[in-house]
Parts: sequence; structure tokens; C-alpha cells
Amino acid sequence: MKILITGVSGFVGSRLASALKQSFDSVEIVGIDNLLRQGSEGNRAALIRMGVKFTHGDVRSRSDVESLESCDWVIDAAANPSVLAGVDGHSTARQLAEHNLSGTLNILEYCRERKAGLILLSSSRVYSVRDLAALPLRQDKSRFVLESGVQLRSGVSDAGITEVFPTSQPISLYGATKLSSEIMAIEYGMTFGFPVWINRCGVLAGAGQFGTAEQGIFSYWLHAYAARAPLRYIGFGGCGLQVRDAFHPFDLVELIIKQLNGTIPSDPIFNVGGGLANSMSLAELSAWCSERFGAHPPVPDDRARQFDVPWLIMDSTRVETELGWRPSRSLTSILEEIEAHVHAHPDWLKLCGAV
Repeated sequence: MKILITGVSGFVGSRLASALKQSFDSVEIVGIDNLLRQGSEGNRAALIRMGVKFTHGDVRSRSDVESLESCDWVIDAAANPSVLAGVDGHSTARQLAEHNLSGTLNILEYCRERKAGLILLSSSRVYSVRDLAALPLRQDKSRFVLESGVQLRSGVSDAGITEVFPTSQPISLYGATKLSSEIMAIEYGMTFGFPVWINRCGVLAGAGQFGTAEQGIFSYWLHAYAARAPLRYIGFGGCGLQVRDAFHPFDLVELIIKQLNGTIPSDPIFNVGGGLANSMSLAELSAWCSERFGAHPPVPDDRARQFDVPWLIMDSTRVETELGWRPSRSLTSILEEIEAHVHAHPDWLKLCGAV
């Protein structure tokens, strides 16, 4: 089997390549990355050593994609992953669309021409910001929880958000590019007869993750906390009660292996995340960090920020029921892995351009 991974030098792409190499005796991994993300260059040498056929190219460039050798499957992990992309001053809306949508269209053309299957890594941020903000929440100790005894809308329960939760606007420019990519991927697959899986991923976290608070909150928070970098609880009363769940890229690989060998269902879109058991608020994350790195209280900042949501936990019941997948790594084990990386790389935030 030959697999093309886009964004192969990124945190997720490089972990997928490594784990797939270990899982299959005869797999060939072809990777493409534009190395635009600060820190990604450091993964290239390791990928080449493990036998990945690396191409320095850009999925936004049709000629770069067309020059790649034919593969059986594509795992599309290339994206600008920030929910604030296009509005944060670091990239324009057009650049975001070119990265996350035009790049996907080039990959879909590749799949059409080479008859390759596609596993598209999408995002939990395709869900409606307005509907997430309207969830009935209350404070329970150091986090938001769903209000008990209240009739909840379809697609949400204490277990989290399901695939039928609204994807109506606003969902952010970033979310719009991912949702558009999902739609086009399904249409291409049905029209041209190649298999498509879509994984709406929650927060992926682990050691060696690049990025800022908008792109890898758990890793960023631990590194910033240990380095005594400024940290803020933004919005929602400035208390850090907002909640997200997380899971490890190696758990994602275990799902992808099932999908590579599975039968495509009529609805190929799956929520994939850590779930309630792997969820944590920022206040709880700070308490965890304080026990290990010493006190470093974040500064309350009550200003509302566009596209932020107070509670977003992924309910992966459907993928567990249909494919037998659930995350095996606990959030505590993920945080401990990141903690070890913090001690080994005290200058990590500078290396990946986060400060």
C-alpha cells in the first residue's frame, strides 16, 4: 500500500507517517509539505530517515500536486489550523481559502485522476458558533457543564456534540473552509467513484506540537506556563471555565487503519475526539500545571473574542458503534507526555514561533 500524506512535516502529519510506518510492514509513505510553518523543517530529516519520500511542495500549486507519484490513499492533513485565521492579522481570508479549500480541490483532482481514496482531516469547528454559544451552561466548580433538567436541542448531550449538531453560520472563516472541503470531497468521491472518509477531529495534542493557543491549546499552555510566558483567560467571565476535549495523534492512526481496510458507509462523516473523559477547562489545566511547574496565575480578560465557544466536547459514539474505535490514551497521559517535552525543550515556543 502506498499512502500520500499532505502536510507531512506538521505535528499531525509527521506522527501519522511514523505510526503508519510502524503499523504496516510494506507501506510506502509519500509526503508533501511547504515547510511554511515555523518548526516544521525540524521534522523533515526524521521523516526521510524513516523512509518517507519527501517532496518540498505546496498543495495550493496544481503542478506540485500533479508531479507526485500515484498512491492508493491520500491523508489530507495540510491546513492552516487556526480558528482565527483570516482575521488575526497573520493571514488574509484569501490566503486561508487558498490553503484550506483550494489545496483540497487540488488533492481531489489528484484522487480523481489516480483513483486514490481520501481520508480528509476536518475539524470540530465546522459546528455553529451561535448554537454552541446558546447551550444552557452552568458553572460546576472550575468548569462549565450543561445545565441539568433542561431540554437540549438535537445533537448534544452530556457526552458532547454529535454529527447532527448544526453547521449553520457563523462557524468562522476557518470552519467555512473545512466544511466546504467536506462537501466537495463527498461530491467528488460520489461523482468519480473513489472512497472518501471524513474525520471531524477535536483537539489533537501531544509532545512536539507547534503553534499558539488557537492551534494547540494544551501543548501551548504547558510550555507557556512553565516558561512563565503571559497567559490569559479570554472571555466567558475571565475565569477559564471554557472546556475542550483532546486526543492523541496515535489514537487517530488507529482509526485511520480501520478506515483504510473498511467499507465506506453511506454517511462517511465521523466525529473523532477525546470525549467527556478527556475533557478539561483552562482553569483545570492551570491547576494541573501549577502542581508541576509552580504557581503562575493567568490574567483574567473578560473581552469577548470572535468565534470563541464556552463548551465543545466531541461525542464519538457513532464511530465507536460503527468502526469499534475509541481513544485509548487518557488526557493525563497526554499531558505527562507534553510535560516531558517541556522539560527537554525549554525554548520550544521560540523554536516554533509561538512567542
